[in-house]
Amino acid sequence: MQTNTRLVFLVEAAILGAIAFLLDLATSFIGKMPQGGSISLAMIPVLIMGFRHGLKGGLLTGFLLGVLQTILGYTTIVHPVQGFLDYFVAFTVVGAGGVFYKQVQSSLNPLNKRRLITYVVAAAFLGSFLRFAAHTLAGAVFFAEFAGDQPVLLYSAGYNASYMVPTFVICSIILVLMLTTSKSLVLKRK
Repeated sequence: MQTNTRLVFLVEAAILGAIAFLLDLATSFIGKMPQGGSISLAMIPVLIMGFRHGLKGGLLTGFLLGVLQTILGYTTIVHPVQGFLDYFVAFTVVGAGGVFYKQVQSSLNPLNKRRLITYVVAAAFLGSFLRFAAHTLAGAVFFAEFAGDQPVLLYSAGYNASYMVPTFVICSIILVLMLTTSKSLVLKRK
C-alpha cells in the first residue's frame, strides 16, 4: 500500500508539473517582459499540489516546472547561477505555499469559505513572494546594466513586481474560485 501511495504522489507531481508548464507556455504572451518574466498561471497547479500533499508535493512540482522550462528551452539564461535562481529556485519555492496544507484541508471539510480564502491567499502570497525574491536577486546580480542610474536592487524589485503582483492577484482569485466550487481538487480520497 505504501508503494501505491508514493506512486500516486509522483504521478500527480509529474502531471501537475506538466500542466503548470503548459499554462506558463499558454499565458507567456500576456505581459511578456523584455529581460524575461511574464504574467503566468503556472503557480496554480504547483499550489494545488501543495494543498493536496503539503510542502513536499508543492516543492517537487515547482522544481519539475523549472526543469521542464529549462530542458525545453523556454528560458532567458545569461549565466548558470542566474538560470538556477530564475528557474529552479524561483519555481521550487512557489511550492512553499504547501505549508498551509493542513489549514486548507481542514477549511474544506466542512467548507469554511472565509478560512479557506484566507489560507489560499496566504499560500499564494508566500509562494509569490519567495519567487519574487529569487527573481529579484537574480536580476540585481545579472541584469544590473539595465538599471541605469537607479539602485540595482530597487530596479530589479520594480521590474519583477510589474509581473509578479498581477500574477499573485490573478492566481489567488482563480485558486479561490476553483477551491470554493470544487473542493475535490485538493481533498484526498480515502
